[in-house]
Amino acid sequence: MKKIFFFTKGISLALIFLLCTNQSLFAQKDNDAFQWFTAQGKKTSYKKLIKSLQSADVVLFGELHNDPIAHWQQNRVAHALQSPDYKLKLGFEMLERDQQLIVSEYQQQLISEKNFTDQARLWPNQPTDYQPLMRWARENKIELIATNIPRRYASLVYRKGLEGLESLSSEAKTLLAPLPIKVDTTQLQYRKMKQMMGQHGGYNIVYAQAVKDATMAYFIAQQLDKNTKFIHFHGSYHSDFHEGITTYLKALSPESKIITIATVKQGELKKLSEEHLNQADYVLVVADDMTNTHQ
Repeated sequence: MKKIFFFTKGISLALIFLLCTNQSLFAQKDNDAFQWFTAQGKKTSYKKLIKSLQSADVVLFGELHNDPIAHWQQNRVAHALQSPDYKLKLGFEMLERDQQLIVSEYQQQLISEKNFTDQARLWPNQPTDYQPLMRWARENKIELIATNIPRRYASLVYRKGLEGLESLSSEAKTLLAPLPIKVDTTQLQYRKMKQMMGQHGGYNIVYAQAVKDATMAYFIAQQLDKNTKFIHFHGSYHSDFHEGITTYLKALSPESKIITIATVKQGELKKLSEEHLNQADYVLVVADDMTNTHQ
């Protein structure tokens, strides 16, 4: 009987261990922070994502500006796509064209990081969300490209329409896409924006968005050649549903292979919500209770 007791006790301890382990695994699964999906809503892995991105000439990585998971994944993707086989370049919505001189001086290590961060009109979340990636690029001699239209010119469009750009000096016009900039107001994202804003601003709010998209696409296209891979970081809205930047870039560089990424938030990660299907070639779904990097 004594031997049976110890044998039974051994089974009990093993069962308790297995139950605790399983509970731990289940808890971990229930608390996952993110999941990658294809456009069709099929779960995919980071490894498969990178293999796919290696075939792209341009990766348009749409983010939620204050989401730490998106910024972490951007860093991972950039590191993974670094290769001696081509020249990697990184472009940022957060950097405007009139900042390119100081951006290049920083990247080439001609000025200190303090000079750069003090003088370059950077976003509030630069220290946590963008500086680590830019610092890595600097250390690895990877070019940083400011792609966005100076915000004062986007504001001009909001106030005076596209015609307002014609009054700019020839020097100022070098900081945006060539004029005239055509805007397809039937694009889904632009229609959503117009509907959301109602009568406020009329179509100028759409035009102000479009000149950003057109300018970012133009300065991405200027960097492309057969030996370059370009990763661009921007708010997801700028390339969602293959519109915005994507539309303008396809017109400028139809031979380039473009792969898009969108970042969204959901309450559960097991399935991609129908509203996010085909939002991008790959969709990064982040748990909707994830903390933000800034307000």
